[in-house]
Amino acid sequence: MPVPQFGERPEGDCPDRPAAFVVAERDGRIAVVRVPWAGRGVLLHLPGGGIDPGESARDAAIRECGEEAGLVFKADPEPFVAADHYFLHHDGVVRNTRGQFFAGRIVGEDPGLHIEADHELAWLEPLEAITHLNRGSHVWAVACWLRLRARAATGSERP
Repeated sequence: MPVPQFGERPEGDCPDRPAAFVVAERDGRIAVVRVPWAGRGVLLHLPGGGIDPGESARDAAIRECGEEAGLVFKADPEPFVAADHYFLHHDGVVRNTRGQFFAGRIVGEDPGLHIEADHELAWLEPLEAITHLNRGSHVWAVACWLRLRARAATGSERP
C-alpha cells in the first residue's frame, strides 16, 4: 500500500525528516501532547518525533514518548501504519515528516524522562483526538488504529 502524503508541498527545498510516533491508550483515552508554537497557538500532536542517526524507528518512538510525555511505552515490534506530512518546524523550515506509527502499551510513568518542558501530556477519547489533532497524518493514524482495534476485538479480517 502506498504511504499517504498529507499537507501541501511548499515551493523550494523540502528536506525529509524520518520520524516515529505512538498511539498510547490508557482507560479508553489516548495520549496526546499540547505544544505551544509561536504565532500558531497550541498544537495537539501524538507523542513522537525525529529519528536520530543510528536509531531505529521503534526506539525513537519509545524515547520520544518519554521525552515529550513522561510515559514509559512498550512499542510493538513494527509500526502499524506509515504516513508522510509536510510540516512547518520551529526553525521555520518545512520538512516532509516521514512518520511511522507504533501501537503498544504504557508500562509506567517516569517524570524524569520528560525533558521537553513545553510539551504537556493530555488524554483524549480517540474520536475527540481525531477532531483536535493538528496533523492530518496523526488523524489518519488514529483512525487506522481504531479500525485495527475494532477488527482485533471482533476477530474480523474483512475490510
